[in-house]
Amino acid sequence: PKWGVSRTIQNFVRCAILAQEAGYDGVEIMGSEGYLLNQFIAARVNHRTDQWGGSFENRIRLPVEVVRRVRRAVGTDFIIIFRLSMLDLVDEGSTWEEVVMLAKEIEKAGATIINTGIGWHEARIPTIATRVPRAGFAWVTEKLKKEVSVPLVAVNRINKPEVAEDLLSKGGIDLVSLARPLLADAEFVKKAAEGREDEINVCIACNQACLDHTFRLKRSSCLVNPRACHETELNYTPTTHPKRVAVVGAGPAGLSAATVLATRGHKVALFEAGDDVGGQFNIAKQIPGKEEFQESIDYFRRMLTVTGVKVHLNTTASVETLAEYDEVILATGVVPRVPQIQGLDHPKALMYLDVLKHKKPVGQSVAIIGAGGIGFDTAEYLSEDLSHEPTSLNRKAFLEQWGIDDTISARGGVQGVEPSHKPSVRKIYLVQRKKTKVGKDLGPTTGWIHRLNLQKKGVEMISGAEYSHIDDQGLHITMGGKQQVLEVDNVVICAGQEPLRELYEPLQQKGIKVTLIGGADVAAELDAKRAINQGSRVAAAL
Repeated sequence: PKWGVSRTIQNFVRCAILAQEAGYDGVEIMGSEGYLLNQFIAARVNHRTDQWGGSFENRIRLPVEVVRRVRRAVGTDFIIIFRLSMLDLVDEGSTWEEVVMLAKEIEKAGATIINTGIGWHEARIPTIATRVPRAGFAWVTEKLKKEVSVPLVAVNRINKPEVAEDLLSKGGIDLVSLARPLLADAEFVKKAAEGREDEINVCIACNQACLDHTFRLKRSSCLVNPRACHETELNYTPTTHPKRVAVVGAGPAGLSAATVLATRGHKVALFEAGDDVGGQFNIAKQIPGKEEFQESIDYFRRMLTVTGVKVHLNTTASVETLAEYDEVILATGVVPRVPQIQGLDHPKALMYLDVLKHKKPVGQSVAIIGAGGIGFDTAEYLSEDLSHEPTSLNRKAFLEQWGIDDTISARGGVQGVEPSHKPSVRKIYLVQRKKTKVGKDLGPTTGWIHRLNLQKKGVEMISGAEYSHIDDQGLHITMGGKQQVLEVDNVVICAGQEPLRELYEPLQQKGIKVTLIGGADVAAELDAKRAINQGSRVAAAL
């Protein structure tokens, strides 16, 4: 109703006045991502026939009036940022000419700054996930620069100081907006100013503890920084009784425990049987679209030096060695679970580590047993032509893959544009026992991307399968009581993990105080969020 529009404008104005009275320097008015003002702008959902709908001039009347009325109420010395949807990424969204027209009207109405909005929540195109190239949408903001005189803000996947500096130095934008990077490291700006960029805990755009928590109505935090939004309850205070602590295993759990312990003043030795730190992150970083996991490895490697942890690589810790320490933290991780399937000793059968770590050759047709996170990662890895640069590192290829028109002449930047998902280089079956949708338990903000990407590549997803055996023909399964054979060259087992904790009982028998963390404690899923959080909390409490 018309009175509802008037009341909505008044509500925007009142919120701005309250912010001003509370001492804020400005407000941002949300006009993008498919929220209310954006809905009025787009013909996709605005079907009104009165003064607030129909022509584009009518459809932008509400956001323009909101800015005008807010400016009138707060005066000239109050910042008004308008977040403008420059690229809707949905059919019947705005054309570039309409985006420019709206930006000019918003500037006339009194906006101080225009921020960039990319994509509606309903868009089936990734905009902030790790498979989006760094600063992958800054070109949209730069395109608007010559059209308006107010400062413009670039957004999305700007996760390191050098990424921001590169954008700013080109002159195509005036400001950058950071959100998740400040959850990953609250001292991002301070460290950058002091030339300590290599000590910044970089956002890897996983969304697992921030947005995934938000959409599940849980407190937001950060996978790589569990203190985020828990600062009053998780603190790394200096210890008054330094101990000699051995941490066994340099995966995410062990690295977080070791660095927090050393930060607090304990004398820490870190034992790692392999030749480098990182654990399962060294597997994850190989998956196309997950290259950012290398940043976490680099960060922890640097912090081991900064905090003074004594690192022993290529060293298998023994009970005798660990007996010298006051306490031991076992972060020895997991081993792949071996399911009860006849034929696992067949040459066709491979464990996921055979593929991702040991690089054993894989044929042109593959069945993957298990469709959890590891199963999806293995499918991504095997479906890609690894001789080509992944689209997560190539903006042009990313835009082509997802069907984004970089001229934005198409409505919403996508209408009528065909995505160009390259087919899988192998025939792949992704198989699970559960009857639920394959990938159902993946993260709410990224799971759909993994599913859609594999579907577009032609990966066949099978649920409700009973595994019979593996032989020369391939994988024999039963579906709905009917037997069938997936004739494949290889069968890759991704059927979960088991804790690796062989030192635990011997240490206890020797009377050595020992604590399990990470996968060595619970191996139900490879869960870096839980591992880093647990490692940090155990170290904070010791």
